[in-house]
Amino acid sequence: MQSYEQSLQQTRKFLLEHDDYLVVSHVQPDGDAVSSTLAVGWLLSCLGKKYTMLNEGPIPQRMEYLWHADEIVNLADGDLSRQYQNVICVDCADFQRVGLTQRHFATDALIVNIDHHPTNNGYGYVTLIKPDAAATAEILFDLLKTFEVEWDIDIATALYTGLLTDTGGFRYSNTSPKVMAAVSELLELGVNGPTLAETLLEEMTLAQLKVLNRALSTLQLSPEGEIAWVSVTPQDMLDCEAANEDLEGIVNYPRNIRGVEVGILFKVIHERAVKVSLRSAGKVDVAALAQSFGGGGHTRAAGARIDATLEDAIPMVLQEVRRHL
Repeated sequence: MQSYEQSLQQTRKFLLEHDDYLVVSHVQPDGDAVSSTLAVGWLLSCLGKKYTMLNEGPIPQRMEYLWHADEIVNLADGDLSRQYQNVICVDCADFQRVGLTQRHFATDALIVNIDHHPTNNGYGYVTLIKPDAAATAEILFDLLKTFEVEWDIDIATALYTGLLTDTGGFRYSNTSPKVMAAVSELLELGVNGPTLAETLLEEMTLAQLKVLNRALSTLQLSPEGEIAWVSVTPQDMLDCEAANEDLEGIVNYPRNIRGVEVGILFKVIHERAVKVSLRSAGKVDVAALAQSFGGGGHTRAAGARIDATLEDAIPMVLQEVRRHL
């Protein structure tokens, strides 16, 4: 098995030797997915390469300030008219996380897999995976260092965004000395840390506040007090005029209750499909838990989709959480 440094060099070699790339991240992209997509796009533009950035789903409005964020094509706005031979997947824990964007991968596409999820199964022609990295943006920070390109405020802001959001504002246990050293460099390039923290972590839309209120009205705790969960239905989303991005952070509310080991958000997709978001206080590896339902993620933050009604999904997940406890 090759080392991380060897993987960096292999990825560098691939990016230099090929051209005409499709860059994709996971469905319902978060801060790390968006910033990583744009960081790769920025690098390719510096190298004079042709590329297209694509995602299944819209970019969160609060990230529209990022470099060329408006150039990430939303698959829902219309399919591209072609397939790509060279594909770069960022922040996708498994191949299925790319969603329907894979219809634009050539049958024999060469895939570069850049990711930091421990549950990543190593798909792709080239793999650049570092499970102990705080974010995919941290890996891209290292990758960009292998190229002779001049960093500017645009790339610094993109990388900072990924690190800020995936460390919960530098509060989570993945906030390593290496992360803080990288952040120091990015701040020296002119990143406005306080403004980004306000925009990404503090500000709320009215729709976000309304759907949070609706979710908290469903709050339930297990008899032993170690599991807490909330749920959101399509009707809730409609009533609150909320988008998927408005659900970000809601799962932390049940998790933050004193004594709770696992917090859960059940989001009903339709009558027989539920998206489950899991957060752990540290006692339970929710990545392993999510994998039992075909999902994945990190030790303390993971998720899965369950093809069942909400009424059936809740006891299924609770039973599995109790088993892990």
